[in-house]
Amino acid sequence: MDKRLKEKRKTFIISVSEDMLYTLLDDLLSEEVVNQEEAENVKKKNATTKDKARDLIDSVIPKGSCASQKLINYICKRDSSLAYKLGFSSVLTRVTCIYCCIWSTTLNQLTFPTKEQQLLPDHNLPNLTRCWTQLIYPIKEKATRTRLALIICNTEFDSLPRRNGSEYDIQGMQRLLEDLGYTVVVERNLTARVRVLRDFAARLEHKSSDSTFLVFMSHGIFDAICGITHGDETQDVLPYDSIFQIFNNQNCSHLKDKPKVIIIQACRGGKLQWGSVDSSSRFSENPMHDGVHKAHVEKDFVAFCSSTPHNLSWRKKNGSIFITELINNIQEHSWYCHLTEIFMMVQRSFEIPGVKAQMPTIERQTLTKLFYLFPGN
Repeated sequence: MDKRLKEKRKTFIISVSEDMLYTLLDDLLSEEVVNQEEAENVKKKNATTKDKARDLIDSVIPKGSCASQKLINYICKRDSSLAYKLGFSSVLTRVTCIYCCIWSTTLNQLTFPTKEQQLLPDHNLPNLTRCWTQLIYPIKEKATRTRLALIICNTEFDSLPRRNGSEYDIQGMQRLLEDLGYTVVVERNLTARVRVLRDFAARLEHKSSDSTFLVFMSHGIFDAICGITHGDETQDVLPYDSIFQIFNNQNCSHLKDKPKVIIIQACRGGKLQWGSVDSSSRFSENPMHDGVHKAHVEKDFVAFCSSTPHNLSWRKKNGSIFITELINNIQEHSWYCHLTEIFMMVQRSFEIPGVKAQMPTIERQTLTKLFYLFPGN
């Protein structure tokens, strides 16, 4: 990355404003890329903005790829116009940045994963934390961490229709999360009582974990998930607010400042989202419907729901359409995309509606950093 930054040296010198230069200098000082003496020299020993910019970038480049990456990160964060002018805003550039920073490679040495091999190398992992500590959630060492994930799937109900195909969703999500290093707890056919959630939130393994996934698959209403006894005469629902309260910083301190990802496959109402008819559509097999959620937020949460409020979610005999797309996109893109980007890719896969349409939603996101899954690490 120091080579790539060097190629943009002239453009940086003539393009950066003095105010932005001082902001970047403060950022690099806080990251210990430059020391106090170097910062003062940039400010006081140069008469013009261009001279100051030249002094700054010439101080950073010799310090290697990690230091160069930090400067690029802050350019992208502070000034999108400058980042675009320097060519630091494309996906390829960002992937290159990740590789160069974490594994200390050069652009010419990069080997991108193929479709069959989408794991990242597990060597030199400590560079990850050093280079990206302000921008991404840290991941713990594989040998000592104890990641947990919870899947709750209701298939059989006393009064509501059976959710055919849900076993495929369980198998797919469990395999995906296990491949990402999580020990997966699977619970089937539960009422809406929160004891299982409280017990899971109290697990000591979260203390030495770096994140968790909570997956709910059931029938649902606008703001709650249905338990197996729910019906016209019996109220058995788990409000979404309860999930967030159980796992907030006060009630689940072991997951404080760690990503908590909530996936919900259910219905959020009874409305249909009709799209154009296409006989080749994945929705053309008379899919069944579920229902999903509105999230109450705490810090470091993100909820990804299978449909928009008031609308239905659809299943087929071999699993729900939403869960299938989610699994495929995480498997294909998690080696270079953070989780929110992957969620957006899933949304785009629903952009052209079929006979029965739905649009997944990213709800009440409070992640303060980027959450990369780094498969294989």
